Amino acid sequence: MNAEISAAWNKVQSMINSFIVLLPNIVLALIVFVLFFFIARGIKELVRRLTRNRRHARNLGLVLGRLAQGLTILLGLFISLSIVIPSFKAGDLVQLLGISGVAIGFAFRDILQNFLAGILILLTEPFQIDDQIVFKDFQGTVENIQTRATTIRTYDGRRIVIPNSELFTNSITVNTAFENRRIEYDVGIGYGDDIDRAKQLILEAIHSVDSVLKDPAPDALVVELAESTVNIRARWWIKPPRRADDLTSRDQVISKIKNKLVKNGIDLPFPTRQILFHDQTEETDGDRSSQREGWPAGKGSVPKPRSIGGSLRRLAELRAQRDGNGQVASSTTKDL
Repeated sequence: MNAEISAAWNKVQSMINSFIVLLPNIVLALIVFVLFFFIARGIKELVRRLTRNRRHARNLGLVLGRLAQGLTILLGLFISLSIVIPSFKAGDLVQLLGISGVAIGFAFRDILQNFLAGILILLTEPFQIDDQIVFKDFQGTVENIQTRATTIRTYDGRRIVIPNSELFTNSITVNTAFENRRIEYDVGIGYGDDIDRAKQLILEAIHSVDSVLKDPAPDALVVELAESTVNIRARWWIKPPRRADDLTSRDQVISKIKNKLVKNGIDLPFPTRQILFHDQTEETDGDRSSQREGWPAGKGSVPKPRSIGGSLRRLAELRAQRDGNGQVASSTTKDL
């Protein structure tokens, strides 16, 4: 028993002595790793600072900065492990990572997919930071493009986090991709109004708004002969094409058009419906050749009203006719 305790104590002392021997190397390795960590952050910030004022290089700067940071931290990890374990070789770690790479890929498939999609988005730049985009039911301004997800700030002050794989594989509308943006609105006038006069008034109203661009010029086109109106589509361009400018321009232009048309006597009719009912109290009810559909009789003849007695007599005739047909069918069956 004493021999076993002595052997265990000797083993513990050997481990403590080995740790004490390695303690300076561990401390030095930690210092080296922390130093490389701060160097990596410095490299990332330097790259971002160099590309911050260049719109088309901003996303590329994010990619290069993060890659440089990751590679610097990985280099610091290799050097630190070499200090703690002198027999360690970088090839051993690379071999270990290669063996476990397949398992890691299956376990973190979604994360790796979002990471690769984020890298491709940052490199191809389908949209950039501060662009206003529409993705499915979400609309807003791009706040940040990370390697895992993209965050947008909605117009009502909320933050939406969208995985990069969805953004990369689905359609996105970038409202601020170009300097100018066209806005359109359909105006309905009456069928009795002069179309050319209405188009002229619409264009005068659009030109009176300062935010509307002169080039490209606004236009007004007839697009539909609707049920109650002749629809004229007013189209104009604005710059810049942001959401706030869009709403402001719509408010000004539509208000000007409405006031201009009403002031000059152009009708702005609303949809009308006419519902006709046939009179079920008339004798002709059910006879499609003479049944009236709610139109006034005018000077024409008006069918006589249906009386209760006549209705009962008609019902009795129908029942007798049905009973008679039943008796005829029964006798025919017996003869067969």
